[in-house]
Amino acid sequence: MHNSCKRLLVTLMALSLLLAATAANAGHGNEKGSGKKAIVLTAFGTSYPEAITSILAIQKAVQKAFPNVPVKLAFTSNIIRKIWIERSQDKAWQKTNPGIPAEVLHVRTPLATIADLQNMGYRDITVQSLHVFAGEEFHDTVTLLAGLRSIHALKPRHTPFARLALGRPALGMPGEGHPYKTDLAVAAKALKTDVEQARKMDAALIYMGHGNDFFSTGIYAEFQSVLQQEYGWPVIIGCVEGFPGFDEALAALKATGKKSVLMKPLMIVAGDHASNDMAGAEDDSWKVMLTKEGFDVHTELRGLGVVPEWAQLYVEHLKDAMAR
Repeated sequence: MHNSCKRLLVTLMALSLLLAATAANAGHGNEKGSGKKAIVLTAFGTSYPEAITSILAIQKAVQKAFPNVPVKLAFTSNIIRKIWIERSQDKAWQKTNPGIPAEVLHVRTPLATIADLQNMGYRDITVQSLHVFAGEEFHDTVTLLAGLRSIHALKPRHTPFARLALGRPALGMPGEGHPYKTDLAVAAKALKTDVEQARKMDAALIYMGHGNDFFSTGIYAEFQSVLQQEYGWPVIIGCVEGFPGFDEALAALKATGKKSVLMKPLMIVAGDHASNDMAGAEDDSWKVMLTKEGFDVHTELRGLGVVPEWAQLYVEHLKDAMAR
């Protein structure tokens, strides 16, 4: 056999092996219906017992939409999980806080929650982010799932996951699959009751968002514009971290001419930031600083999770993720 023929034969054999390997792995992360399904709702979490109701409200809405699929919670904050672990071992605390579910007392990381489900035979898992926008926490979830999807066993049936999908945050995410501007429009409609409440009070509506110092938070400024165009009313968003901050919110508020302010958290839970940074009695709380500026300030400690229309955003995003 001529050398050229031998080289061609070797090339064809190598190509055949490559194609075979590719075919064997192609279904990983894309085998719909292969294995039992489960859902994981991932949030930063909260240590405030009264604020947990917001996360549980979303879980209830998701469970109603998917009655035959287990819906688990996972918290990303190490500090908050540690607090709940300590409380799970404190019988006196539990006695004075009887309404906390065992799942919260023993809440785990997204990775541990996914691993537990996989160990129980669930190989088709969809993770739904309960974050407001695609910032640092969402980025870390994306990379976590990418790492898990990269695990390929020699035999496909031994690959840990048949499918791992991720649902986008409330205000959307980059990419062409679901234009984020559409998500902004839908999210704005979910806050109609808040704007109507502010209008009846003849008050400007200020939302305190969490924000992020490591990602651009310009999405909040864009969402503010969408809200103002939707309702024709002064709706202002400021962030604890990132842009726009308190100074930008104050300047926008002064430009409205309103003397009364209705302020609410633009966060899933009304926890530490809402209770202290927004509505606290310290000199650096937004309520105190706005009051010193001459405004009549009304605050409401309500997490977005208890707003049915907002909870439904995550249900719809979850449906989109599970349909892919």
